[in-house]
Amino acid sequence: MAAHDTLSLWENFYVIVGSSAGALTGLQFVVIALVAESELRTGRRELDAFGTPTIVHFCVVLLVSAILSAPWPTLSGAASAVGICAAAGVVYSLVVVRRARRTTVYKPVMEDWIFHVCLPLIAYVVLAGAAATLPRYHIPALFGIGAIALLLLFVGIHNAWDTVTYVAIDMRQSPTRNEGAPAAPAATKQAPSG
Repeated sequence: MAAHDTLSLWENFYVIVGSSAGALTGLQFVVIALVAESELRTGRRELDAFGTPTIVHFCVVLLVSAILSAPWPTLSGAASAVGICAAAGVVYSLVVVRRARRTTVYKPVMEDWIFHVCLPLIAYVVLAGAAATLPRYHIPALFGIGAIALLLLFVGIHNAWDTVTYVAIDMRQSPTRNEGAPAAPAATKQAPSG
């Protein structure tokens, strides 16, 4: 079976996954805008360790979707392109480890290490393996690449949601900007008696 015929079977999958990644990339910009407007103390190190990787993962999903939607004459060309993305992803994941260790305003918890470091690193390593096997074992390799694309998409969704909930909860519980005391609780309305 020709490369184009093999990859065309996955076209709808990558249109859905790639479009989702593109749309979620735009929504992550909204998340970052919310963080910037919040009263929370946030630093460049935290953004580099926790915000930027989410954008990178969404963009990798979009790029892999575009690569596998292209009319490649051979699977080895597609495999090489996906393999380069995977190798760059492994290197970038190691950079994220270093950045997460250097954060000063926020200290990562176990969930952060899992979703911001471990799962993406595993995903990029498996993606590299799937890319290497694509020319010879295209069916399992394509399922592997598809699974990794979904994993990176869900990791990005989790990380964006985690950021939004962190901002929403801490905005309500953070001290006022000019004083060191907690903000006064919001007044509650009482039902009229009688």
